[in-house]
Amino acid sequence: MKERRTLERKYLMVYSRVFDRLTGKILGYLSDLSPKGAMIISDDPLTENTPVALRLDLPDPLLFSADHLNLQARVAWCQPDIDPSFYNIGFEFLDVKDQERAIIEEMIVAYEFRRDLPNYPISPSVLE
Repeated sequence: MKERRTLERKYLMVYSRVFDRLTGKILGYLSDLSPKGAMIISDDPLTENTPVALRLDLPDPLLFSADHLNLQARVAWCQPDIDPSFYNIGFEFLDVKDQERAIIEEMIVAYEFRRDLPNYPISPSVLE
């Protein structure tokens, strides 16, 4: 599948639970996040283009002044994970308000994985 993402994906260090706000069912755990969408790891697949009312648990209510974030989204894609007992599901956020965008951006800054590789010495086996 051709990559259509226009913003760099940010992989998160903290896995927040993601719920279907209308049913209360846990959909999965937040795996990555951008201002325009997110990916979760789920036990169950979802149908592409399905609209979903999401509720994301926020990992640190003191940092975000809230314990959850409500967003309207659509299922952009769904595919099996490397572990076939799970699914990776991509969501496109719809109508994100300024306050919601600010919380998303704070989450990205506060919890993204470090991308810098440590400066380890070269292994002697590489020099041979």
